[in-house]
Amino acid sequence: MSAGVIVAGGRSTRFGDTDKAVADLAGTPMIRRVADRIAGVVDELVVNCREDQEPAIRAAMDGYEHGVRYALDREPDLGPMAGIMTGLGAVETEYAFVVACDMPFVDPGLAEYLFDRADGHDAAVVQLEDKWYQTTQTVYRARAMADACEEALARGERKIVEPLSDLDYVVVDDELREHADPGTFENLNTREEFEAAKSRF
Repeated sequence: MSAGVIVAGGRSTRFGDTDKAVADLAGTPMIRRVADRIAGVVDELVVNCREDQEPAIRAAMDGYEHGVRYALDREPDLGPMAGIMTGLGAVETEYAFVVACDMPFVDPGLAEYLFDRADGHDAAVVQLEDKWYQTTQTVYRARAMADACEEALARGERKIVEPLSDLDYVVVDDELREHADPGTFENLNTREEFEAAKSRF
């Protein structure tokens, strides 16, 4: 059994006055496009969001093929690390694939591969060519990462990579091109990016 966690609690400041998580992307809310992409590799889904977002996201997820639980930010606006912590805290499986709500081209093949690589470790983390860790397309051992995030926040750390220092993780780098479409990490932040992406669906 495996879980997916979609982190959706950001403020979408570059998108305007609406929540990009539920914005229409070629006829489907963006968060639903993310959820549909990973549906074949997870057995349950947790959505992390703010309380004020929940009704619209519930509507967007209506009829989804897996059960969906909502992990609401106790204190909003603490950043993606807090969202990951909250989402993973609601997971009932050992491992979970975490993805941001603005990544509608997420490659399910990558998620499947990361589940395999994470087995026996606390995480399987993608490292891109610029040495950046892609922490929002990663498989984590849910309890271990949630605890590491909580401890990092208690230390006053906000950098998303900080909890990794407390984990036993494997790095996925050179073999990435064999298991993921290059567009998997593309995220959409502006209305212009939405318009440009529509033709790809």
